[in-house]
Amino acid sequence: MTVLASGSKGNATVIAAGSTRILIDAGMSCRELMRRMAQVGEDPEALDAILITHEHLDHVAGLSVLARRLNIPVFFTEPTHRAWVRMLTPRTTMSYGKWLELMQREKEARAEETAAAHMLAESDEVSAAGSMEAESAELLAESVPAAEGDTAAPKAKADPAFLPAVEYFRAGHGFSIGEIDINPFSTPHDAADPCGFVFHARSESIQMAIATDLGYIPPNVKMALKSVDVLLLESNHDLEMLKNGPYPWSVKQRVLSRVGHLSNAAAAEFLLRDYDGGAHTIVLGHLSEQNNLPELARLAAEQAIGDRLSLLGNRVVLAAQDAPLEPICL
Repeated sequence: MTVLASGSKGNATVIAAGSTRILIDAGMSCRELMRRMAQVGEDPEALDAILITHEHLDHVAGLSVLARRLNIPVFFTEPTHRAWVRMLTPRTTMSYGKWLELMQREKEARAEETAAAHMLAESDEVSAAGSMEAESAELLAESVPAAEGDTAAPKAKADPAFLPAVEYFRAGHGFSIGEIDINPFSTPHDAADPCGFVFHARSESIQMAIATDLGYIPPNVKMALKSVDVLLLESNHDLEMLKNGPYPWSVKQRVLSRVGHLSNAAAAEFLLRDYDGGAHTIVLGHLSEQNNLPELARLAAEQAIGDRLSLLGNRVVLAAQDAPLEPICL
C-alpha cells in the first residue's frame, strides 16, 4: 500500500500485489498524481485500473485525464458513475424568457420549412437540379483544402466524462483485478453509493483495507475490517477543534453527521472495542488540516490500541495531504 495523498484536498492510494497495480481514487490533477508516484518509485504506466470509492471531487479530480492518458479502465458502482457524469456535465436551467426565444426560433424555422416545401412542389425539376448542385458543392468542399483566411468549422466539444473503459461493481459482491481479489463494502457518507474496500493478494494471503469518509462505523464495516494486515482508517477531526473551528455551522453539522466524517474519538472507539488487533500497520487518513492535529489523532489511536502495540504489529502511521507515505510492504 502506498498512500499518495489523504485529505480534503485530494486522495489517492496504490495497492499492489505481484504484477497487478491498482490506483484507488484520483483526487488530484493528473500531473500531481504522476509526480507523487514517481517520488515513491511507482510507474504510472504499470497501473492496471483505477478504482473509485465515491464521486466527491477530492477523490476524482484527476480521474478522466489520468485514465485517458494511461488508457486504463475505471471501476465504479453504477450510481457513483452516474453521479460523476452528472457532476461533469451539469444541466442548465432555462429561464422563461430564453424558452420564449427558443419557441419563436422554432416557429420561424417551421415557417421556412413550409415555404420551402411549397416552392419544391411548384418546381420539382429545378429543385432537383439545385439539390444536385448543392451535393456536388458539398463534396467539392470536403475534397479541397480551405483557402487561406477561411474560418474552419467549430469542432465538437470533447466529452469531459469520456473514459477508455468503465467497469461496474456492487458493494457486497467480490470481484478481481489481475492478482488482487477485491471485496467492496458500503460506507455511510453523503455520496451516491460510497464504498470501502478489502484487497486480498491471493498469492501471498495478505489483506489490506481502505475505510475512509465514514460518518460512523456500522456493523458491515466492522465485519469487513476483520483479519486485515494493513488498515487505512479515517481519523478526520478532533471534536473540540471542529466545534470551535472556523467552519460554518452547516458544514460542522455535515461533518458531525452519520454521513459525514469519522472523528479521532470514533476511530479510537473502533480500535478499542471492535478491532481484532491483527494488523501490521494502521494508517490514519483523511486528517483535517483545519480541525485536527496529527499528534491528537496518533495519541487517540495508540491509547485505544494500548498494550497491543508492539515492534511486530499495530504500528500507527499518519497519511498526509502534502506528501506521499513510504510504501508499506509485507
